[in-house]
Amino acid sequence: MKTLLNFLAAVGRQMFLLLAGVGRMALFSCSALTHIVRPPFYRREIALALLQIGWLSLPVVGLTAIFTGGALALQIYSGGARFNAEAVVPQIVAIGIVRELGPVLVGLMIAARVTSSIAAEIATMKVTEQIDALTTLSTHPMKYLVAPKVLAAFLTIPILVAIGDVIGIFGGFSVSVQSLGFNPSTYLHNTVGFLEPRDIISSLAKGAVFGVIAAMMGCYYGMNSGRGAQGVGQATKSSVQAAAVLVLAANFILTGLFFTL
Repeated sequence: MKTLLNFLAAVGRQMFLLLAGVGRMALFSCSALTHIVRPPFYRREIALALLQIGWLSLPVVGLTAIFTGGALALQIYSGGARFNAEAVVPQIVAIGIVRELGPVLVGLMIAARVTSSIAAEIATMKVTEQIDALTTLSTHPMKYLVAPKVLAAFLTIPILVAIGDVIGIFGGFSVSVQSLGFNPSTYLHNTVGFLEPRDIISSLAKGAVFGVIAAMMGCYYGMNSGRGAQGVGQATKSSVQAAAVLVLAANFILTGLFFTL
């Protein structure tokens, strides 16, 4: 009986800590979102965040998308050949990239690249007391450090998702035409004709949500990091883990909202 009570007490403590962490994260997110819409606005920081999050992420997004599109075309052709359904490759590649793989892969790549970078930067600033210096200079850290990054991610990630969708479809098109014998004009006609506006809207909406999640997790764990090099490393690791899990969870929820309601 005592062993069971100890086990239940340990589970209860972990659940309490989990719920407390979720609460702190929710309060942090609400504070960050309110600072986005209230002046003053640090235009230089916003422009720098747009460059770092958007423009500098293009190479990894493009490479990920083109290889994913090509591999998806090969897999669908191979699977469809078992049922004499090879002709569905253009449609399945298009809907698979636009609805799911495009936004999810971009979100995960941003979590790996941007979230880790943000967490390491802010955590290092905390360790070296630069955040305390900002407060001393009457500059709110949330306004100066967090709001520009979250706003930049919200604006740029949907654009990266759109670019990734196009590149991914092009990857599938290239493999299908060069290796699988598809007619180029027929392939493009089937791709464009099969996609619906809802597919594109859902892809861009997912990108916006994933961008906010990725930037928010980097900022949250950076602002709440421990002291020293170990604290910076732990903050970086935790931020990427949380961002990746939340991106996948948000993808499930958004897919249900767009395509089952």
